Amino acid sequence: MPQLQRRPLADQAAEALLARVRDGEWELGAKLPGETTLAGQLGVGRSTVREAIRQLAGRGVLSSRQGAGVFVIALDAPDDWDAVLRRADIVAVIEARAAIEGEAAALAATRRTPADARAIRRALRERDERRSILEDHVDADTAFHRSIVVAAHNPILLELFDGFTPRLRQAMVEMLRLRGAGGAGHTFGTDPDHRAHEQLADAVLARDPAAAAALSRAHLAQLAAALGR
Repeated sequence: MPQLQRRPLADQAAEALLARVRDGEWELGAKLPGETTLAGQLGVGRSTVREAIRQLAGRGVLSSRQGAGVFVIALDAPDDWDAVLRRADIVAVIEARAAIEGEAAALAATRRTPADARAIRRALRERDERRSILEDHVDADTAFHRSIVVAAHNPILLELFDGFTPRLRQAMVEMLRLRGAGGAGHTFGTDPDHRAHEQLADAVLARDPAAAAALSRAHLAQLAAALGR
């Protein structure tokens, strides 16, 4: 087996051990060889093996049991959230965002406070005002949608929304640039598009969860169709 090089040895050792688990060398519940054996196989020191095992234990693949050894408790490691989003197709990201925002809009219509209502109105107004500079418009649009997710008062939905937005921002900028060409005096965000956002805000403020959810999903379905062309 070739020795590991370049990247931090513990990281490489962890990936090598994970690959062997994935390949079926050790079954679920199996005990790994001792540190000395693994170190020889990987061409690294025992301290590197220990760190690699700690990494895989943190990822839920291995379990180190005092006095018993190291055991396989999962046959793969889930990808971290950022890695999943980096690989995801933009349309898939929007479809997932629709599921999140549709539910958030319904909850916001039920739970929004007077302060939330003011924040949504303010974000809608700023979205309308910031149409002359493309990046500003995209950021204002995001801020409007985020104000509705905030009004849902569900921290998990908000964290998921915040995870999606960086992945989507550049695609939005590029799409609007191609559509509008960004010439002098051009504004981004059509009047029908802004009216759709007004209707979404109105449904949330009117405490109509069914309409809010439907309008949110419809808007994002249109966006997915536009970006998927």
